[in-house]
Amino acid sequence: MTNGTPRSSRAVVIGGGLAGITAALRLADAGLAVTLLEGRPRLGGLVFSFRRGELTIDNGQHVYLRCCTAYQWFLDRVGGARLAPLQNRLDVPVLDVGRPSGPRLGRLRRNALPVPFHLAAGLAGYPHLSLAERAGVGRAALALGRLDPDDPALDTVDFGSWLARHGQSPRTVEALWDLVGVATLNATAPDSSLALAAKVFKTGLLSDPGAADIAWAGVPLGEIHDGLAREALDAVGVRTELRAKATAITRAEGGGWTVDVDGERLGADTVVLAVPQREAHGLLPGGALDEPDRLLEIGTSPILNVHVVYDRKVLRRPFFTALGSPVQWVFDRTDASGLTGPGQYLALSQSAAHEEIDLPVAELRRRYLPELERLLPAARGAGVQDFFVTRERTATFAPAPGVGRLRPGAATRAPGLCLAGAWTATGWPATMEGAVRSGFSAASAALRALGRSHEHPLQEAA
Repeated sequence: MTNGTPRSSRAVVIGGGLAGITAALRLADAGLAVTLLEGRPRLGGLVFSFRRGELTIDNGQHVYLRCCTAYQWFLDRVGGARLAPLQNRLDVPVLDVGRPSGPRLGRLRRNALPVPFHLAAGLAGYPHLSLAERAGVGRAALALGRLDPDDPALDTVDFGSWLARHGQSPRTVEALWDLVGVATLNATAPDSSLALAAKVFKTGLLSDPGAADIAWAGVPLGEIHDGLAREALDAVGVRTELRAKATAITRAEGGGWTVDVDGERLGADTVVLAVPQREAHGLLPGGALDEPDRLLEIGTSPILNVHVVYDRKVLRRPFFTALGSPVQWVFDRTDASGLTGPGQYLALSQSAAHEEIDLPVAELRRRYLPELERLLPAARGAGVQDFFVTRERTATFAPAPGVGRLRPGAATRAPGLCLAGAWTATGWPATMEGAVRSGFSAASAALRALGRSHEHPLQEAA
């Protein structure tokens, strides 16, 4: 960039994560000239890859479900759908190593019957709960199905208390509700808003038989969310500027907005601010929100990822999740990373990792290698070629009770200035789906402020 007079740009999007990319694509599709600013040297936000020796490593394991229609739109839009295929049917291997009688493998899976019968057979054969506990799950699921996630009263209640009131034992919470909830909400049931929990379970398990079918990228995340995304942006004329950090947003004389970035001033008719909530708070001009300090009350929750490269194959399935162990979810990332030869690369995704996020690597190694040997007999005696961790200390907003009242909508009080990010009022927890939906909402709000409309087949995602 060079110094000089403001350069005309109908729309400026600040932030190149999934929310910002989505907003930029939607605005460009509507015919606006768009400039996308990203402070990092890449796109993708917290969904990215990096090189470690000969391997390409994802910062964390990201999955999506069939019910994530907005994120599937994103994949289609950038040409990446084939790179992250869905399961034919939900099938989650659950290994319990905390049993006195020894490890036991169970599965959470569905059949092709209508809701709610699609899960009945799988639950009936789920060995990690007693017969009475399984019957109790059915009753709680029916009660959950009667809740309205948009009811503000639900946001003041914690999911753990609701489960206890509906007869769910600590074992049931561990072996089912938290098994799913911690991975999707990034919090345990007592620390989760009932509204967000109801959204997750109603949408994923009680809306459509295939809604909870799982998918994940079979290639490095950066290939989709940086490489393919940048190609899609280029194709519709979006001017993408990396290592470009916005420092101020001000009202321009005569209307519109001015964005200060790297010594230059960009003029815009509309601005989408698609950065984390604390950064957004620092950039918002006065009067844009009634109570801007509420953004600072939105907490964050960490995710720790443990990466282990073995000298041989120790896991024969694509992934599994564990009970009775600190290990949560384990994925085989061998092919996606580019690892060749007889070795295998496993990635452990540890959500809500408040107690572990700052532990030294050596301590995490002492904790997790023996656990992997306990879970995977083939790992006993296998050589560890590499062990490292990636830490996202502010991976998601904390879905705590009361967070709903803190999350702002896409439109602000300043005409033409809009907000995007998974932390905004999408009704979803902090997922890739929520981020893309926020980009839809922000683009729609920006177009409305300009007196324009742009219909889209996925308009409901906004």
